[in-house]
Amino acid sequence: MNLELLESFGQNYPEEADGTLDCISMALTCTFNRWGTLLAVGCNDGRIVIWDFLTRGIAKIISAHIHPVCSLCWSRDGHKLVSASTDNIVSQWDVLSGDCDQRFRFPSPILKVQYHPRDQNKVLVCPMKSAPVMLTLSDSKHVVLPVDDDSDLNVVASFDRRGEYIYTGNAKGKILVLKTDSQDLVASFRVTTGTSNTTAIKSIEFARKGSCFLINTADRIIRVYDGREILTCGRDGEPEPMQKLQDLVNRTPWKKCCFSGDGEYIVAGSARQHALYIWEKSIGNLVKILHGTRGELLLDVAWHPVRPIIASISSGVVSIWAQNQVENWSAFAPDFKELDENVEYEERESEFDIEDEDKSEPEQTGADAAEDEEVDVTSVDPIAAFCSSDEELEDSKALLYLPIAPEVEDPEENPYGPPPDAVQTSLIDEGASSEKKRQSSADGSQPPKKKPKTTNIELQGVPNDEVHPLLGVKGDGKSKKKQAGRPKGSKGKEKDSPFKPKLYKGDRGLPLEGSAKGKVQAELSQPLTAGGAISELL
Repeated sequence: MNLELLESFGQNYPEEADGTLDCISMALTCTFNRWGTLLAVGCNDGRIVIWDFLTRGIAKIISAHIHPVCSLCWSRDGHKLVSASTDNIVSQWDVLSGDCDQRFRFPSPILKVQYHPRDQNKVLVCPMKSAPVMLTLSDSKHVVLPVDDDSDLNVVASFDRRGEYIYTGNAKGKILVLKTDSQDLVASFRVTTGTSNTTAIKSIEFARKGSCFLINTADRIIRVYDGREILTCGRDGEPEPMQKLQDLVNRTPWKKCCFSGDGEYIVAGSARQHALYIWEKSIGNLVKILHGTRGELLLDVAWHPVRPIIASISSGVVSIWAQNQVENWSAFAPDFKELDENVEYEERESEFDIEDEDKSEPEQTGADAAEDEEVDVTSVDPIAAFCSSDEELEDSKALLYLPIAPEVEDPEENPYGPPPDAVQTSLIDEGASSEKKRQSSADGSQPPKKKPKTTNIELQGVPNDEVHPLLGVKGDGKSKKKQAGRPKGSKGKEKDSPFKPKLYKGDRGLPLEGSAKGKVQAELSQPLTAGGAISELL
């Protein structure tokens, strides 16, 4: 796919709904990989559903957690996923195999997990009512980041675009910029309202391109800053935001904000309804409002890394927003002409000749002579949209797509082998050791997977009885009806367990009582080997 040809000359933001992705379970959070080819969705039954975004089909389902998944992040090369669930557990997953590499147990609920943009050995974790924690996966160690005020531990944090600095913000509006390697304070400033009052920081988000970042605050204003200016101002600086974005009419609070892939637009999801507001960053004007279904509450928003597509989650379903594609065939060739009706065409005598005998060949000079030069069609140039400004080549080991095995509805047992009778006679003659092998192959059981290492993270002074906001929030009516846990159609113990009907006697349909009921239950508990036992029950 040539991304350069996909660039539209007009607006570069979505305009209308473009379908939904139903994960069977209720979706809670979603995130794109670095190329936008895969979309990971965390569900309320603990599963992570990975969608192939080009085919809009499910590529893989990872049974990750028991409790709902509240945060997800892809590694830079796309081979790993880190997830957090509402039972305070952070796990790293191998995307290809679906296996858990490591697990960390925290004392309080996790609000956010994020990979280091350039070093997938480091993960930033934001526990509730605690200072942010940076995990080192190789040795399972952790570092608690310094905070401005020990009494105010409602802190959010984020890596900058390249992971050189960590930005943290607390409930008093104080932003700290820490050096990632040493955790030294490099710069700081306070976000204030029109008066000198402070406002709580709800989230910090960075653009994929450029040095801009946004801060979503409790005063319902989204402030856009330039990271270079923050570092220049230093400690206790007073930088001015480039833009202040808000809904002046409805005073809408914002649930989730993020930049577009090129960093030129900002989308914010309303905390009151399923509505997406899109602003142009350079001017600060509101360019579009996308309205979802009435009465639904928004949970998460993600903008595609390289295309004008937005994924939003409400009522457990992922909605896709995209541009309206209008086919304009005349744009492909300048001499192409669209016809409303058939026109008679007179062909030239030499039009379909392989070589025009009458044509005189002019001498090749200048640009015409250059056409005879050999064109290189074998070397592959890197796609600029997938490379950072400090990189020349793409990552050759990156995981862009997942292989999908075809689903066979009724697979034939042993279609090309010997008849079943011959197989049974040969199996009877085998010894005990071969019986064990046969049983394991019949059950389809694989060798036991290696149990992931679980590390308990102990944080000083953090309350253990906190409830995750996802569990305590009042949702809409639809989300209340659906309970957390495996859906009915999933494979579980309940589905495999035998159905237990009520026991009835004769044609009247009277329930069995006393000794007769006990006798039938005793007979049911024994294996039925002959037809006589079945006839006795009837």
